[in-house]
Amino acid sequence: MFKIQTLNKISLAGLHLLERDKYETASEMTNPDGIILRSFKMHDMELPASLLAVARAGAGVNNIPIDKCTEKGIVVFNTPGANANSVKELVIASMLLASRNMNPAIDWCKTLADKGDEVPQLVEKGKGQFVGHEIKGKTLGVIGLGAIGVMVANSASALGMNVIGSDPYISVDAAWGLSRDIKKAISLDNLIAESDYITVHVPLTDGTKGMFNADKFKIMKKGSVLLNFARGGLVKNEDLKAAIENGTIATYMTDFPDAELIGMKNVICVPHLGASTEEAEDNCAAMAAQQLKDYLEFGNIKNSVNFPNCSMPFTGRKRICVINKDIPNVIGQLTAIMAEEKINIAEFINKNKNGYAYNIIEIDSEVTDELMAEVTTKLKAAEGVIAVRLIG
Repeated sequence: MFKIQTLNKISLAGLHLLERDKYETASEMTNPDGIILRSFKMHDMELPASLLAVARAGAGVNNIPIDKCTEKGIVVFNTPGANANSVKELVIASMLLASRNMNPAIDWCKTLADKGDEVPQLVEKGKGQFVGHEIKGKTLGVIGLGAIGVMVANSASALGMNVIGSDPYISVDAAWGLSRDIKKAISLDNLIAESDYITVHVPLTDGTKGMFNADKFKIMKKGSVLLNFARGGLVKNEDLKAAIENGTIATYMTDFPDAELIGMKNVICVPHLGASTEEAEDNCAAMAAQQLKDYLEFGNIKNSVNFPNCSMPFTGRKRICVINKDIPNVIGQLTAIMAEEKINIAEFINKNKNGYAYNIIEIDSEVTDELMAEVTTKLKAAEGVIAVRLIG
């Protein structure tokens, strides 16, 4: 029986995948094998010695102590793409809101609440102050072509926009999903200079923090619309304020409000609604639970942020899963220990990522539990090995 601790309310679409005869789930639990969470901050949490994996029902993992988990051999999963459609729809809706001045227009209408029969005449007289623009034929620059960026680009293109994209690290899968109508930007600066609307979909890192600053605003078109539904911190507030004042930015829309932005003119803040749909929460929970289940039951890894993707169809044989530092001769040590105990290896797969490696070893021998316990102890003592787990 695997024990799963839920640190946030998790959709039943995910928890129902964890069968009651194999899994126990609860928000309060000692010695859990796995954790499923959303936004709960784990940095001050003591990680149980029993913990094998953490599954984040969402893409961002800033709330999880990745380095600490990696040192302990705890696999951390996220769910890239599970909430992509939800975020995409909010980005498109926000772009339309900004282009048609919907937010100030709605606020203005509320001021007419006590005007009685005068309202129709006042509406016709005052609507001219909210004249906007159609997005058809305008140029949208998409920075970051992951799951969300690709969806935004394709949808905007279908709405008649000219779309240019920039992502030096675009994956093969993302490239396959990108419409052939999307043009590749010559450079990031070229994209910024050519676009009427810019939407950013990159993670917050040391390299991207404050990427929209005075230098970037200088090369933008006057009256540009900037949308940030990726991460707070990508835009420097002080420089944004100056760009609004000089007319470079007509509207800034963000899903990451702070006290300064809320009080800034021409800024529309949304209270982090990107993944706040029932469908997105269900999709993220189901994906997180399935990845956790596949790892705990079969040792397979998919969508880990700290260890490589590594999977093998389960045949019913015993398998040994080893996490190690990616240093020379670890595989040699593992196979030598198996050979010493006259254990035949049926399948062996090794993958590495960012200085760490993961191995799945299936054995083709009848081996007693006592011998397997002895082999496991020897494997754990090998140089560079962080964790060893027996399955089957």
